Amino acid sequence: MTGKAKVSLWERARRTWGVVATAIGRYFGRAFKYRTVTASHVAILFIVVAVALASFYPLDPFDQDLMGSLSAPGIRNPEGFPNLMGTDPLGRDLAVRVLLATRISLIVGGLSVAIACVVGTTLGLLAGYLGGIVDAVIMRVVDALLALPFVVLGIAIVAAIGRSFFNIIFVLGFTGWITFAKLVRGQVLGLKEEAFIESARAIGSSVTRILARHLLPQVGGIVLVTITLTLGQMIISEATLSFLGVGIPPSIPTLGGILNDSQTYLFSAWWIVVFPGVVLMVIVLSFNMIGRFLRDYFDPQIDV
Repeated sequence: MTGKAKVSLWERARRTWGVVATAIGRYFGRAFKYRTVTASHVAILFIVVAVALASFYPLDPFDQDLMGSLSAPGIRNPEGFPNLMGTDPLGRDLAVRVLLATRISLIVGGLSVAIACVVGTTLGLLAGYLGGIVDAVIMRVVDALLALPFVVLGIAIVAAIGRSFFNIIFVLGFTGWITFAKLVRGQVLGLKEEAFIESARAIGSSVTRILARHLLPQVGGIVLVTITLTLGQMIISEATLSFLGVGIPPSIPTLGGILNDSQTYLFSAWWIVVFPGVVLMVIVLSFNMIGRFLRDYFDPQIDV
């Protein structure tokens, strides 16, 4: 019995991996038909690998050298490793600071999207399926938050709870769940009248089981698309708060913080503005392009 159970479990795992591998292969097979989508995947992969290896960069992001302040980018440096992106006003190497700031932006964006996804998807499922007072309360909260500009709301929350790494993640997650809730609710409103949901109710399935086993897999595609599109938006939002001076504390390098410090040197030291700005632009555009492709990929009426 034990041997049969082990074989059965192994077979189940092998079949599951086969299905996943086939789905991944089909996705990349279609994605690589388009040069812009391919370039977006390559750019994200390159950036993720670069920031993951940022700790092995030979220069320290916090070492100051006032004698080398505002040095232009160069590939030769007789004193040591070259400053590939130049230096900032305090003589710190800009390349390693951009890598570290990009890592922080990706971490903040990923964690905030995770919070927004869990909260928004849960509330969207409840609002769409239960309806009534639950739907009315959740949608009124959504409408109230949509009426407030993000910058004003973010500054107000940061002023109330203070600036810190985790507080910024909370602010972004608190303001980002709205999109998930609205989209998931719209999907569930149409799905809950389908025959398979009626059948689940007829055999006595609980609300939790219907939401988790029947409705959640059906909205998985729209949730994945929203995650991809929202990730770029979260990174931009974090950079906006940091640029305005109410984001992550200045002791932690961020792309918005670097751009805030460099605005005085726009014409005298272009590299301080151009390099972090280009990295931010590439990240956001790449995620948006992937999100747009995923939207068409999961749409059965569009052949990609």
